[in-house]
Amino acid sequence: MQLTAKASQNRALLISIQTPQFKGDEAKASLAELARLVTTLGFKVIGTQSQKLSSTQRMNVLGSGKMAEIAHLTGNQGIVDDFDDDDDIVDEMLFSELPSEDLPFGCADVVVFDCDLSPSQLRNVENQLGVEVFDRTGIIIEIFSRHARTRTARLQVEIARLNYLAPRLRESTSGNKERQMGKGAGETTLELDRRKIRDQLAELRRELASVQNELKGRRAQRSELFCVALVGYTNAGKSSMMRALTGSEVLVENKLFATLDTTVRALQPITQPRILVSDTVGFIKKLPHDLVASFHSTLAEAHDASLLLYVVDASDASFRSQLDVVHEVLHQVGVDDIPKQLVLNKSDQLSLEQQQALMAEFPDAIMTSTRNPADITKLHQYIVSVAQDEMVADEIIVPYTANGIIGEIRSTMSVTKEEYEYEHITFTVRSNPINLARLKKQMQNND
Repeated sequence: MQLTAKASQNRALLISIQTPQFKGDEAKASLAELARLVTTLGFKVIGTQSQKLSSTQRMNVLGSGKMAEIAHLTGNQGIVDDFDDDDDIVDEMLFSELPSEDLPFGCADVVVFDCDLSPSQLRNVENQLGVEVFDRTGIIIEIFSRHARTRTARLQVEIARLNYLAPRLRESTSGNKERQMGKGAGETTLELDRRKIRDQLAELRRELASVQNELKGRRAQRSELFCVALVGYTNAGKSSMMRALTGSEVLVENKLFATLDTTVRALQPITQPRILVSDTVGFIKKLPHDLVASFHSTLAEAHDASLLLYVVDASDASFRSQLDVVHEVLHQVGVDDIPKQLVLNKSDQLSLEQQQALMAEFPDAIMTSTRNPADITKLHQYIVSVAQDEMVADEIIVPYTANGIIGEIRSTMSVTKEEYEYEHITFTVRSNPINLARLKKQMQNND
Protein backbone atom coordinates (compact mmCIF):
# COMPACT_ATOMS: atom_id res chain seq x y z
CA MET A 1 0.00 0.00 0.00
CA GLN A 2 1.27 3.42 -0.90
CA LEU A 3 -0.58 6.68 -0.44
CA THR A 4 -0.83 9.05 -3.35
CA ALA A 5 2.45 10.92 -3.76
CA LYS A 6 0.82 14.35 -4.01
CA ALA A 7 -1.19 14.00 -0.85
CA SER A 8 -1.60 17.77 -0.51
CA GLN A 9 -3.88 17.71 -3.56
CA ASN A 10 -6.15 14.96 -2.20
CA ARG A 11 -9.59 15.73 -0.81
CA ALA A 12 -10.50 13.21 1.86
CA LEU A 13 -13.94 12.09 2.98
CA LEU A 14 -13.94 10.46 6.42
CA ILE A 15 -16.30 7.60 7.28
CA SER A 16 -17.31 6.63 10.81
CA ILE A 17 -19.05 3.33 11.51
CA GLN A 18 -20.81 3.36 14.85
CA THR A 19 -21.57 0.08 16.58
CA PRO A 20 -23.18 -0.74 19.94
CA GLN A 21 -19.62 -0.95 21.34
CA PHE A 22 -18.37 2.21 19.62
CA LYS A 23 -20.72 5.17 19.46
CA GLY A 24 -21.61 8.62 20.72
CA ASP A 25 -18.89 10.90 22.05
CA GLU A 26 -16.25 8.20 21.69
CA ALA A 27 -16.99 7.86 17.96
CA LYS A 28 -17.04 11.63 17.49
CA ALA A 29 -13.71 12.11 19.27
CA SER A 30 -12.16 9.29 17.26
CA LEU A 31 -13.37 10.77 13.97
CA ALA A 32 -12.00 14.19 14.92
CA GLU A 33 -8.67 12.53 15.72
CA LEU A 34 -8.72 10.75 12.34
CA ALA A 35 -9.15 14.17 10.73
CA ARG A 36 -5.95 15.32 12.43
CA LEU A 37 -4.14 12.17 11.29
CA VAL A 38 -5.24 12.68 7.70
CA THR A 39 -4.32 16.37 7.84
CA THR A 40 -0.85 15.40 9.12
CA LEU A 41 -0.37 13.58 5.80
CA GLY A 42 -1.27 16.73 3.88
CA PHE A 43 -4.80 15.72 2.87
CA LYS A 44 -7.64 18.20 2.94
CA VAL A 45 -10.62 16.89 4.88
CA ILE A 46 -13.73 18.02 3.01
CA GLY A 47 -16.37 16.22 5.07
CA THR A 48 -17.53 13.28 7.15
CA GLN A 49 -20.17 10.61 6.82
CA SER A 50 -21.43 8.26 9.50
CA GLN A 51 -23.53 5.11 9.71
CA LYS A 52 -24.79 2.97 12.57
CA LEU A 53 -24.30 -0.74 12.10
CA SER A 54 -24.41 -3.79 14.33
CA SER A 55 -20.82 -4.68 13.35
CA THR A 56 -17.89 -3.63 11.16
CA GLN A 57 -17.42 -7.23 9.99
CA ARG A 58 -19.91 -7.08 7.08
CA MET A 59 -18.45 -8.00 3.70
CA ASN A 60 -19.67 -4.74 2.15
CA VAL A 61 -18.89 -2.59 5.22
CA LEU A 62 -21.71 -0.11 4.50
CA GLY A 63 -25.35 -0.31 3.48
CA SER A 64 -26.23 0.20 -0.19
CA GLY A 65 -27.92 3.55 0.43
CA LYS A 66 -24.91 4.99 2.22
CA MET A 67 -22.53 3.47 -0.33
CA ALA A 68 -24.49 5.10 -3.17
CA GLU A 69 -24.36 8.43 -1.35
CA ILE A 70 -20.59 8.20 -0.91
CA ALA A 71 -20.19 7.09 -4.53
CA HIS A 72 -21.96 10.28 -5.57
CA LEU A 73 -19.50 12.32 -3.50
CA THR A 74 -16.57 10.55 -5.19
CA GLY A 75 -17.87 11.00 -8.74
CA ASN A 76 -19.62 7.63 -9.32
CA GLN A 77 -16.38 6.13 -10.65
CA GLY A 78 -16.99 2.59 -9.38
CA ILE A 79 -19.77 0.02 -9.46
CA VAL A 80 -22.10 0.10 -6.47
CA ASP A 81 -23.64 -3.32 -5.84
CA ASP A 82 -27.16 -3.91 -4.64
CA PHE A 83 -27.28 -5.89 -1.41
CA ASP A 84 -29.34 -6.27 1.71
CA ASP A 85 -29.67 -2.89 3.37
CA ASP A 86 -31.74 -3.82 6.41
CA ASP A 87 -28.90 -3.42 8.88
CA ASP A 88 -27.84 0.13 8.13
CA ILE A 89 -29.12 3.28 9.78
CA VAL A 90 -27.96 6.54 8.29
CA ASP A 91 -26.75 8.98 10.92
CA GLU A 92 -25.03 12.13 9.72
CA MET A 93 -22.35 13.39 12.07
CA LEU A 94 -22.05 17.15 11.98
CA PHE A 95 -18.83 18.94 12.91
CA SER A 96 -18.51 22.69 12.55
CA GLU A 97 -14.92 22.21 11.41
CA LEU A 98 -15.74 19.19 9.23
CA PRO A 99 -18.70 19.85 6.91
CA SER A 100 -20.72 16.74 6.20
CA GLU A 101 -23.64 17.93 4.09
CA ASP A 102 -24.24 19.79 0.84
CA LEU A 103 -20.96 18.47 -0.58
CA PRO A 104 -20.72 18.82 -4.36
CA PHE A 105 -20.73 15.88 -6.76
CA GLY A 106 -17.33 14.21 -7.13
CA CYS A 107 -15.70 16.39 -4.46
CA ALA A 108 -13.68 13.61 -2.76
CA ASP A 109 -10.91 11.53 -4.32
CA VAL A 110 -9.87 9.66 -1.13
CA VAL A 111 -12.10 7.87 1.38
CA VAL A 112 -10.79 7.03 4.85
CA PHE A 113 -12.57 4.74 7.31
CA ASP A 114 -12.20 5.27 11.05
CA CYS A 115 -11.81 1.55 11.66
CA ASP A 116 -9.79 -1.36 10.36
CA LEU A 117 -10.92 -2.99 7.11
CA SER A 118 -10.13 -6.54 6.11
CA PRO A 119 -8.40 -7.01 2.73
CA SER A 120 -11.66 -8.16 1.14
CA GLN A 121 -13.61 -5.23 2.62
CA LEU A 122 -11.01 -2.79 1.34
CA ARG A 123 -11.13 -4.35 -2.13
CA ASN A 124 -14.94 -4.29 -2.25
CA VAL A 125 -15.19 -0.63 -1.24
CA GLU A 126 -12.52 0.44 -3.74
CA ASN A 127 -14.30 -1.45 -6.53
CA GLN A 128 -17.60 0.20 -5.67
CA LEU A 129 -16.24 3.73 -5.31
CA GLY A 130 -13.44 3.74 -7.87
CA VAL A 131 -11.16 5.89 -5.66
CA GLU A 132 -8.40 5.23 -3.14
CA VAL A 133 -9.72 3.85 0.14
CA PHE A 134 -7.75 3.63 3.41
CA ASP A 135 -8.49 2.43 6.89
CA ARG A 136 -7.22 3.93 10.15
CA THR A 137 -4.29 1.53 10.47
CA GLY A 138 -3.10 2.28 6.93
CA ILE A 139 -3.09 6.02 7.67
CA ILE A 140 -1.17 5.60 10.94
CA ILE A 141 1.44 3.34 9.34
CA GLU A 142 1.95 5.85 6.53
CA ILE A 143 2.52 8.65 9.07
CA PHE A 144 5.03 6.49 10.91
CA SER A 145 6.78 5.72 7.61
CA ARG A 146 7.18 9.40 6.80
CA HIS A 147 8.36 10.45 10.26
CA ALA A 148 10.82 7.67 11.07
CA ARG A 149 14.35 9.05 11.11
CA THR A 150 16.72 6.67 12.84
CA ARG A 151 17.69 3.24 11.57
CA THR A 152 15.78 1.55 14.39
CA ALA A 153 12.53 3.41 13.77
CA ARG A 154 12.73 2.87 10.01
CA LEU A 155 13.20 -0.88 10.51
CA GLN A 156 10.34 -1.09 12.99
CA VAL A 157 7.95 0.84 10.77
CA GLU A 158 8.88 -1.09 7.63
CA ILE A 159 8.17 -4.39 9.41
CA ALA A 160 4.75 -3.11 10.46
CA ARG A 161 4.07 -1.78 6.94
CA LEU A 162 4.93 -5.07 5.25
CA ASN A 163 2.84 -7.03 7.77
CA TYR A 164 -0.05 -4.74 6.90
CA LEU A 165 0.58 -4.92 3.16
CA ALA A 166 1.06 -8.71 2.76
CA PRO A 167 -2.59 -9.80 3.10
CA ARG A 168 -3.72 -6.87 0.94
CA LEU A 169 -1.65 -7.77 -2.11
CA ARG A 170 -3.64 -8.48 -5.23
CA GLU A 171 -2.92 -10.41 -8.40
CA SER A 172 -1.49 -8.21 -11.13
CA THR A 173 -3.88 -7.70 -14.05
CA SER A 174 -1.11 -6.99 -16.53
CA GLY A 175 1.08 -9.54 -18.25
CA ASN A 176 1.07 -13.25 -17.55
CA LYS A 177 -0.30 -14.30 -14.21
CA GLU A 178 1.92 -17.31 -14.18
CA ARG A 179 5.72 -17.30 -14.11
CA GLN A 180 7.61 -20.49 -14.63
CA MET A 181 10.10 -21.17 -11.87
CA GLY A 182 12.13 -24.21 -12.96
CA LYS A 183 10.85 -27.36 -14.57
CA GLY A 184 7.12 -27.72 -14.26
CA ALA A 185 6.87 -25.46 -11.25
CA GLY A 186 4.71 -22.37 -11.41
CA GLU A 187 3.99 -19.44 -9.12
CA THR A 188 1.51 -16.66 -9.69
CA THR A 189 2.76 -13.10 -9.47
CA LEU A 190 0.77 -12.80 -6.24
CA GLU A 191 2.57 -15.78 -4.72
CA LEU A 192 5.91 -14.37 -5.84
CA ASP A 193 5.11 -10.98 -4.32
CA ARG A 194 4.06 -12.56 -1.03
CA ARG A 195 7.18 -14.69 -0.90
CA LYS A 196 9.27 -11.60 -1.59
CA ILE A 197 7.63 -9.84 1.36
CA ARG A 198 8.26 -12.85 3.63
CA ASP A 199 11.94 -12.75 2.66
CA GLN A 200 12.07 -9.00 3.27
CA LEU A 201 10.47 -9.40 6.68
CA ALA A 202 12.94 -12.10 7.67
CA GLU A 203 15.88 -9.91 6.67
CA LEU A 204 14.43 -6.84 8.41
CA ARG A 205 13.86 -8.78 11.64
CA ARG A 206 17.45 -10.02 11.60
CA GLU A 207 18.72 -6.49 11.09
CA LEU A 208 16.42 -5.11 13.80
CA ALA A 209 17.62 -7.77 16.26
CA SER A 210 21.20 -6.66 15.63
CA VAL A 211 20.32 -3.00 16.18
CA GLN A 212 18.35 -3.84 19.33
CA ASN A 213 21.38 -5.62 20.77
CA GLU A 214 23.42 -2.46 20.23
CA LEU A 215 20.74 -0.36 21.93
CA LYS A 216 20.56 -2.83 24.80
CA GLY A 217 24.29 -2.39 25.33
CA ARG A 218 23.94 1.39 25.43
CA ARG A 219 21.10 1.16 27.95
CA ALA A 220 23.24 -1.14 30.10
CA GLN A 221 25.95 1.54 30.17
CA ARG A 222 23.35 4.03 31.42
CA SER A 223 21.86 1.67 34.01
CA GLU A 224 23.78 3.30 36.85
CA LEU A 225 22.20 6.66 36.17
CA PHE A 226 18.74 7.84 37.18
CA CYS A 227 16.62 8.05 34.03
CA VAL A 228 13.29 9.81 33.55
CA ALA A 229 11.10 8.76 30.61
CA LEU A 230 8.50 11.14 29.20
CA VAL A 231 5.50 9.11 28.10
CA GLY A 232 2.08 10.12 26.89
CA TYR A 233 -0.36 10.56 24.08
CA THR A 234 0.85 11.93 20.78
CA ASN A 235 1.03 15.73 20.68
CA ALA A 236 0.80 16.05 24.48
CA GLY A 237 3.89 18.28 24.51
CA LYS A 238 6.56 15.73 25.46
CA SER A 239 9.15 17.04 22.99
CA SER A 240 8.64 20.63 24.17
CA MET A 241 9.12 19.43 27.73
CA MET A 242 12.22 17.49 26.69
CA ARG A 243 13.70 20.64 25.17
CA ALA A 244 12.83 22.71 28.26
CA LEU A 245 14.32 20.19 30.70
CA THR A 246 17.49 19.38 28.77
CA GLY A 247 18.14 22.36 26.53
CA SER A 248 18.42 19.98 23.56
CA GLU A 249 17.35 20.85 20.04
CA VAL A 250 14.79 18.07 19.69
CA LEU A 251 12.11 18.35 17.01
CA VAL A 252 9.02 20.20 18.25
CA GLU A 253 6.00 20.28 15.94
CA ASN A 254 2.27 20.64 16.51
CA LYS A 255 1.63 17.42 14.62
CA LEU A 256 0.67 13.88 15.52
CA PHE A 257 3.66 11.56 15.81
CA ALA A 258 6.27 14.26 15.22
CA THR A 259 8.57 12.16 17.43
CA LEU A 260 9.11 8.46 16.68
CA ASP A 261 12.72 8.06 17.75
CA THR A 262 13.76 7.92 21.37
CA THR A 263 16.05 10.77 22.36
CA VAL A 264 18.14 10.65 25.56
CA ARG A 265 19.72 13.79 27.01
CA ALA A 266 21.08 14.93 30.39
CA LEU A 267 18.88 17.02 32.66
CA GLN A 268 19.94 20.67 32.69
CA PRO A 269 21.31 22.27 34.79
CA ILE A 270 23.62 19.29 35.18
CA THR A 271 23.25 17.38 38.44
CA GLN A 272 25.79 15.19 40.22
CA PRO A 273 25.43 12.38 39.40
CA ARG A 274 23.83 13.11 36.05
CA ILE A 275 20.13 12.49 35.49
CA LEU A 276 19.00 11.39 32.03
CA VAL A 277 15.72 12.31 30.33
CA SER A 278 14.29 10.30 27.43
CA ASP A 279 11.51 11.33 25.04
CA THR A 280 9.50 8.37 23.74
CA VAL A 281 7.09 7.76 20.88
CA GLY A 282 3.57 9.05 21.50
CA PHE A 283 0.56 6.78 21.74
CA ILE A 284 -2.84 6.93 20.10
CA LYS A 285 -6.13 5.10 20.35
CA LYS A 286 -6.36 1.98 18.18
CA LEU A 287 -2.59 1.93 17.72
CA PRO A 288 -1.99 -0.97 15.31
CA HIS A 289 -0.82 -4.09 17.12
CA ASP A 290 2.14 -4.54 14.76
CA LEU A 291 3.35 -1.03 15.60
CA VAL A 292 3.09 -1.66 19.34
CA ALA A 293 5.09 -4.87 18.87
CA SER A 294 7.61 -3.19 16.59
CA PHE A 295 8.23 -0.34 19.01
CA HIS A 296 8.94 -2.52 22.02
CA SER A 297 12.64 -1.68 21.69
CA THR A 298 11.87 2.04 21.57
CA LEU A 299 9.61 1.71 24.59
CA ALA A 300 12.38 -0.21 26.35
CA GLU A 301 13.59 3.23 27.43
CA ALA A 302 10.40 3.45 29.49
CA HIS A 303 10.89 -0.11 30.73
CA ASP A 304 14.38 0.72 32.02
CA ALA A 305 13.47 4.12 33.45
CA SER A 306 13.63 5.01 37.14
CA LEU A 307 10.65 7.38 36.84
CA LEU A 308 7.87 7.81 34.29
CA LEU A 309 6.41 11.26 33.72
CA TYR A 310 2.90 10.80 32.29
CA VAL A 311 2.56 13.97 30.21
CA VAL A 312 -0.98 14.92 29.20
CA ASP A 313 -2.41 17.88 27.34
CA ALA A 314 -4.60 19.23 30.11
CA SER A 315 -6.32 21.59 27.67
CA ASP A 316 -7.71 18.59 25.75
CA ALA A 317 -11.04 17.56 27.22
CA SER A 318 -10.39 13.94 26.22
CA PHE A 319 -7.06 13.62 28.06
CA ARG A 320 -8.53 11.18 30.59
CA SER A 321 -9.34 8.62 27.92
CA GLN A 322 -5.95 9.31 26.34
CA LEU A 323 -4.33 8.54 29.68
CA ASP A 324 -6.13 5.19 29.67
CA VAL A 325 -4.52 4.44 26.31
CA VAL A 326 -1.06 5.21 27.73
CA HIS A 327 -1.72 2.94 30.72
CA GLU A 328 -2.84 0.13 28.41
CA VAL A 329 0.16 0.32 26.06
CA LEU A 330 2.69 0.58 28.88
CA HIS A 331 1.03 -2.39 30.56
CA GLN A 332 1.69 -4.37 27.37
CA VAL A 333 5.42 -3.64 27.61
CA GLY A 334 5.56 -4.42 31.33
CA VAL A 335 6.24 -1.13 33.12
CA ASP A 336 3.50 -1.32 35.74
CA ASP A 337 5.92 -1.33 38.68
CA ILE A 338 7.90 1.79 37.74
CA PRO A 339 7.13 4.97 39.77
CA LYS A 340 4.86 7.33 37.85
CA GLN A 341 4.02 11.01 38.08
CA LEU A 342 1.16 12.71 36.25
CA VAL A 343 2.10 16.02 34.60
CA LEU A 344 -0.78 18.25 33.50
CA ASN A 345 0.86 20.09 30.63
CA LYS A 346 -0.21 23.13 28.58
CA SER A 347 -1.69 24.83 31.64
CA ASP A 348 -1.24 28.18 29.90
CA GLN A 349 -4.25 27.25 27.75
CA LEU A 350 -6.48 26.84 30.82
CA SER A 351 -8.32 29.42 32.87
CA LEU A 352 -7.54 29.76 36.57
CA GLU A 353 -10.85 28.06 37.40
CA GLN A 354 -10.02 25.13 35.11
CA GLN A 355 -6.57 24.76 36.69
CA GLN A 356 -8.06 24.74 40.19
CA ALA A 357 -10.66 22.15 39.19
CA LEU A 358 -8.02 19.84 37.72
CA MET A 359 -5.77 20.12 40.77
CA ALA A 360 -8.76 19.25 42.95
CA GLU A 361 -9.39 16.20 40.75
CA PHE A 362 -5.69 15.23 40.55
CA PRO A 363 -4.14 16.56 43.80
CA ASP A 364 -0.86 14.68 43.32
CA ALA A 365 -0.29 15.93 39.76
CA ILE A 366 2.19 18.59 38.69
CA MET A 367 0.71 21.34 36.55
CA THR A 368 3.10 22.85 34.01
CA SER A 369 3.51 24.94 30.94
CA THR A 370 6.74 24.54 29.03
CA ARG A 371 6.51 28.24 28.25
CA ASN A 372 6.80 29.10 31.95
CA PRO A 373 10.41 28.87 33.25
CA ALA A 374 9.14 28.69 36.84
CA ASP A 375 7.14 25.56 36.00
CA ILE A 376 10.18 23.91 34.42
CA THR A 377 12.28 24.78 37.48
CA LYS A 378 9.63 23.21 39.71
CA LEU A 379 9.60 20.05 37.59
CA HIS A 380 13.42 19.96 37.59
CA GLN A 381 13.44 20.16 41.39
CA TYR A 382 10.89 17.37 41.63
CA ILE A 383 12.96 15.06 39.41
CA VAL A 384 16.12 15.78 41.42
CA SER A 385 14.33 15.13 44.71
CA VAL A 386 13.03 11.75 43.50
CA ALA A 387 16.50 10.82 42.25
CA GLN A 388 18.04 11.75 45.60
CA ASP A 389 15.47 9.68 47.49
CA GLU A 390 16.78 6.62 45.63
CA MET A 391 20.37 7.34 46.64
CA VAL A 392 22.11 5.91 49.69
CA ALA A 393 24.85 7.47 51.80
CA ASP A 394 28.17 5.73 52.21
CA GLU A 395 31.83 6.30 52.98
CA ILE A 396 34.54 5.38 50.51
CA ILE A 397 38.21 5.26 51.52
CA VAL A 398 40.41 5.87 48.51
CA PRO A 399 44.21 5.58 48.64
CA TYR A 400 46.09 8.34 46.87
CA THR A 401 47.59 5.63 44.66
CA ALA A 402 44.17 4.64 43.23
CA ASN A 403 44.49 6.31 39.87
CA GLY A 404 41.22 7.46 38.29
CA ILE A 405 39.00 6.48 41.22
CA ILE A 406 38.94 9.94 42.77
CA GLY A 407 37.93 11.57 39.50
CA GLU A 408 35.24 8.94 38.92
CA ILE A 409 33.75 9.50 42.36
CA ARG A 410 33.54 13.24 41.82
CA SER A 411 32.00 12.86 38.35
CA THR A 412 29.46 10.12 39.09
CA MET A 413 28.46 10.66 42.72
CA SER A 414 27.26 13.43 44.97
CA VAL A 415 30.15 14.14 47.34
CA THR A 416 28.97 15.66 50.61
CA LYS A 417 32.29 15.54 52.50
CA GLU A 418 36.00 14.95 51.88
CA GLU A 419 38.53 14.17 54.63
CA TYR A 420 42.22 14.06 53.73
CA GLU A 421 44.32 11.60 55.73
CA TYR A 422 48.02 10.65 55.49
CA GLU A 423 47.55 7.78 53.02
CA HIS A 424 43.99 8.18 51.75
CA ILE A 425 40.94 10.36 51.27
CA THR A 426 37.62 9.50 52.94
CA PHE A 427 34.67 10.49 50.78
CA THR A 428 31.18 10.75 52.17
CA VAL A 429 28.96 10.29 49.14
CA ARG A 430 25.39 9.79 48.02
CA SER A 431 24.83 7.54 45.03
CA ASN A 432 22.62 4.75 43.79
CA PRO A 433 23.42 1.27 45.18
CA ILE A 434 24.38 -0.12 41.74
CA ASN A 435 27.01 2.55 41.18
CA LEU A 436 28.42 2.13 44.69
CA ALA A 437 28.68 -1.65 44.33
CA ARG A 438 30.41 -1.34 40.97
CA LEU A 439 32.94 1.19 42.26
CA LYS A 440 33.79 -0.89 45.33
CA LYS A 441 34.26 -3.97 43.20
CA GLN A 442 36.52 -1.98 40.87
CA MET A 443 38.63 -0.85 43.84
CA GLN A 444 38.95 -4.42 45.12
CA ASN A 445 40.15 -5.60 41.73
CA ASN A 446 42.76 -2.84 41.73
CA ASP A 447 44.18 -3.87 45.12
